Amino acid sequence: MSNPEKTATAPAPASVDIDRAKASLQQSLSRYAAAQVGEVSPRLQSDLDTLANTLAKLEQTNYSIAVFGMVSRGKSAVLNALLGKKVLETGPLNGVTRFPRSVRWSSDGIIQIDLIDTPGLDEIDGEARAEMSAEVVRQADLILFVIAGDITQLEYQSLCELRQAQKPLLLVFNKSDLFPEIERQVIYQQLQNLSGGSTSDELLQRLLSADEVVMIAADPTPLQVRIEYADGTQKTEWEKPEPQIEPLQAKIQELLTREGRSLLAINALVQARSAESNLAKSTLARMKSEANTLVWKFARYKAIAVAANPIAVFDVLGGVLVDLWLIRSLAKLYNLPMTNYELTKLLNGIIFSGASLLLGELATGIVFGVGKTAALLIGSTVNVTAIPGYLGAGAVQGAISGYGAYMVGKAAQIYLEAGCTWGQLGANTVIKEILDRVDDATIISRLRDELLPKSTPENPLTSPE
Repeated sequence: MSNPEKTATAPAPASVDIDRAKASLQQSLSRYAAAQVGEVSPRLQSDLDTLANTLAKLEQTNYSIAVFGMVSRGKSAVLNALLGKKVLETGPLNGVTRFPRSVRWSSDGIIQIDLIDTPGLDEIDGEARAEMSAEVVRQADLILFVIAGDITQLEYQSLCELRQAQKPLLLVFNKSDLFPEIERQVIYQQLQNLSGGSTSDELLQRLLSADEVVMIAADPTPLQVRIEYADGTQKTEWEKPEPQIEPLQAKIQELLTREGRSLLAINALVQARSAESNLAKSTLARMKSEANTLVWKFARYKAIAVAANPIAVFDVLGGVLVDLWLIRSLAKLYNLPMTNYELTKLLNGIIFSGASLLLGELATGIVFGVGKTAALLIGSTVNVTAIPGYLGAGAVQGAISGYGAYMVGKAAQIYLEAGCTWGQLGANTVIKEILDRVDDATIISRLRDELLPKSTPENPLTSPE
């Protein structure tokens, strides 16, 4: 395979994608590594290792290409043909490849690719191998799915499952020398015929077009040839044709040249996003007691301040200031970012809390015959009989504002957890930047709607728990 980095120069935005992704991972590593105190659990250490490993992969610009398929489809032969030599074991028996194996390949010492061979998806011990395959899929930047003849229903189901990994797919029709009349459009039509119209089928059709079907012969069947000598004698010999691997080499080269760096950046960020979410949840859980104490402290402060303040407008303004102070204190405690979007939603909740105070003022005016401010004025100019009304109004408003602060504090915790991936240089933020730049003709563009989750949970202010 020729070197895609030499045949075409990657556009400037692709280099920006790698740089932004590296900055995101470096920020995450610094934040969470510094936050770990004492012995780190194996799960959290695994998440930290994921961040470190994906960062190292980005710095090396190292691609991973994984090969999947059923037994006897020639997966190892395909990789040997790409490598240009027999490195992986092949044979006539099913299940020659027992475990995933990675082979480092480089072209002219510039582009680094890990070619990953996997066991057949329909072999014995399927559950254990499914777990290994899931780990391989997580690491892969590109998936090759090898078939060798008519696509079976099991192969189609496996394709749909691999499609859920949100990775580019190439359907590699191996042993095409045995099917000289077949065309890739026929193969793609068979895929469509197998489709039952389900959501997963529609997703597969979107990602895997006829352009992603590649026909090769990685290990062609020997041909019997007749040799004639000068003296007129003849004999027959079996001749091994050269592998017909060029179409796959060209397709991989085209894909890596066009969008390889963006693929590498997005895959690293998707892995980091999962690890970072786990680390953020762990941070919130570890500091739950301290955070709850902080929230209730501010709720008490706000309740007392509002109840004691005689002027309604100052009630609202003072309550808003306490809520903002609470948010800032929680962000400092967790050392987690909050985006402008999330802060806006929280401010809307604070405004709602302030409106509740004004409604509380009106309600207490009806119940006690006077509002809190009016009760104080009446009590100071006429007699002390209005003071119970003032105290009752203050107690109601204090309770309302205290609960409002509690809700804001709980919502802030939810938004701070989401902010770890949506904050400045957060994984989702950088993924969105990349997706906004990619051309509509790329495979990445077809994944645009699925790579970004909703930014925050639904209605957290109405469900503080």
